[in-house]
Amino acid sequence: MKHDLDSKVNTEIKALVNGRHGDPFRLLGIHQSGKFWRLIVYAPGTKEIVINEQHLIPDSESGLFVALLEKPPVCPYQILLDGKAYIDPYQFEPYIQPDELYLFNEGKLTEGWHMLGANPKEYSGIKGTQFAVWAPNAAGISIMGDFNGWHETRHPMRTIGSSGVWSLFLPNIQNGLYKYAIIDRNGHRHIKSDPYARAFEHRPGTAGQIIPAPAFNFSDSAWMDARTKRDWLHEPMNIYEVHAGSWQRKNDRYLGWKELENNLIPYLCDMGYTHLELMPITEHPLDESWGYQSTGYFAPTSRFGTPDDLRHFINACHHAGIGVLLDWVPAHFPADDFALSHFDGTALYEHDDPRLGFHPDWGTLIFNYGRNEVRSFLLSSAKYWLKEFHFDGLRVDAVASMLYLDYSRKENQWLPNRHGGRENLEAIDFIREFNSMVHADFPGTFTIAEESTAWPGVSRPVYTGGLGFSMKWNMGWMNDTLSYMHEDPIFRRYHHEKLTFSQLYAYTENFVLPLSHDEVVHGKGSLLSKMPGDEWQQFANLRLLFVFMMTFPGKKLSFMGNEFGQKDEWRATGSLDWNTLKLSPHHGIKLMVRDLNRLYSREPALYFHDFEQKGFSWINCHDTDQSILSWLRYDDSGNSLLIIMNFTPVVRYNYELGVPGSGPWQTIFNSDSVYYGGSNAGPEEITHALDKNSMGFTACITLTLPPLAGMVLKLQKA
Repeated sequence: MKHDLDSKVNTEIKALVNGRHGDPFRLLGIHQSGKFWRLIVYAPGTKEIVINEQHLIPDSESGLFVALLEKPPVCPYQILLDGKAYIDPYQFEPYIQPDELYLFNEGKLTEGWHMLGANPKEYSGIKGTQFAVWAPNAAGISIMGDFNGWHETRHPMRTIGSSGVWSLFLPNIQNGLYKYAIIDRNGHRHIKSDPYARAFEHRPGTAGQIIPAPAFNFSDSAWMDARTKRDWLHEPMNIYEVHAGSWQRKNDRYLGWKELENNLIPYLCDMGYTHLELMPITEHPLDESWGYQSTGYFAPTSRFGTPDDLRHFINACHHAGIGVLLDWVPAHFPADDFALSHFDGTALYEHDDPRLGFHPDWGTLIFNYGRNEVRSFLLSSAKYWLKEFHFDGLRVDAVASMLYLDYSRKENQWLPNRHGGRENLEAIDFIREFNSMVHADFPGTFTIAEESTAWPGVSRPVYTGGLGFSMKWNMGWMNDTLSYMHEDPIFRRYHHEKLTFSQLYAYTENFVLPLSHDEVVHGKGSLLSKMPGDEWQQFANLRLLFVFMMTFPGKKLSFMGNEFGQKDEWRATGSLDWNTLKLSPHHGIKLMVRDLNRLYSREPALYFHDFEQKGFSWINCHDTDQSILSWLRYDDSGNSLLIIMNFTPVVRYNYELGVPGSGPWQTIFNSDSVYYGGSNAGPEEITHALDKNSMGFTACITLTLPPLAGMVLKLQKA
């Protein structure tokens, strides 16, 4: 039957072919035309289309095929494209919950991955994938993928009211790769990855991957139920920080999650770590970024397997009693053309003004935390990892860069806030909202801030004016301690305050003591290489450093390789040097760290009052001439442990200390043990303290202090 398209329709055809149509449903599919029904199908490159044995007539060179039907086909109707069955997507009105759109536009949608991205859906008994993307300033958007030959206009999407969200349901498409072809208001085309994609193709490709709903069923309910009752502030927390791509490799390839499950989890258990922190495993295009320049805020990187492989790994960690943290990066994102940068041709996720939207240090872009939909995006990302993967907490990277508008900028390179100050008020509001959401929705999980300034109340509740993080990295402790340990022991007497100063502020925040990846890269050398002296002294100093960290107030974090004295600086492009464990000094360090970790977890005095003054007291912090420190740690019942540190390579005989009780004190740990590679110069296993007033205590003990060593003693009760 002949058809005639009026001028209005022809105008719409032109917009559609150019990728600039905001509502292709108005043109495509079935529409009544007088007493007939008009079917228009857009299928560029197709030679023949048939419906109910009626051939559609091609409309010149536009790629449209048109037929006038005497009665409408029964939906869902099927047509033949060059002899192949095809279900027309433009007979299905994609549906998005109005309340979800409202919350999204208000910045309050915290599970946005259900609405946006590529989601399995079923309409009229037909299964497929519903795509939705936020691009309020686009003139038109089409889905392109391996299912349509990567055609840039073949499947145009519809914009939903004034929400800025575009959507389209593609029937029978349940897998494959895809991107969005976005036409901006100036007519320029941008090929973009989906910000809400839940999987991506393997690098260097950047297409999103359509995946089905998760098939893996968690079996960690016992862990998850117990977690809701855990008070991590008063429990041992000893975090092993891991870059999954370089912990171990096999024939120079990455281990997948299944291999890491078989190798890393038993290692964590044997070494006595309580938690694993994964450096960013969100999808990222550049290996050299270590994951900190993410382009997939809802997608585990394909480097190590599928999303379900990651779920299986975390499930196995929980069965082994290991908590899992994710390094999460809401502070900035890369300026790659295929990702979030100028997503719809405008500064959408970022600020347009580089004084607000560009990180000079990293060449990255800064999120616009004042835009509602950006907050929904980031809140949803955080919740996604906690809900869908059962992560136990998030460590938030580069918080200081979020808080300050003048972070790493010169005087004329930043804009003040509305009050004329340097604080990023929108970022502060977002951080508080993020922490409030996590604590409310996931009891027993925690958030940790990498925050390097003196911003007050980082780990204090939002209702008291704090930022709401559970804990904060103690960068001051780390810098002072490593600076001190780098000194030749001869000169350490002049730097004694570097070890004691942190006690002046130790309880102002809930601190984590970090020896992280940041300290063993970019020319800084390994921890071992920072230690002074000959080889024996270097290893003794490293053992001493670990004892200092593990017995000082604060939760613990150590980067992989530290525990066996990795000799070379960390390289993300290769494996840790596990071969060094064949050498006795490295093997000794590993044995010591294992025993120290186990001691830490079984002695409540070493962790229960980490964030309270009553859990710590100095015995003598003034022995600068001999570079010796001694202190007590207390548990909740008042029981104490005595810690003594000798930071010189000189044995100290008949060293007297006051202690809170006479009787037998047992040496329960000595880093100078020959078992660890030490000299065995310490005291006997049992040393008796006498009833004698000393240093404000009612008893005193006399000990031999081994060189460059730390000891832990415990009073044996009758």
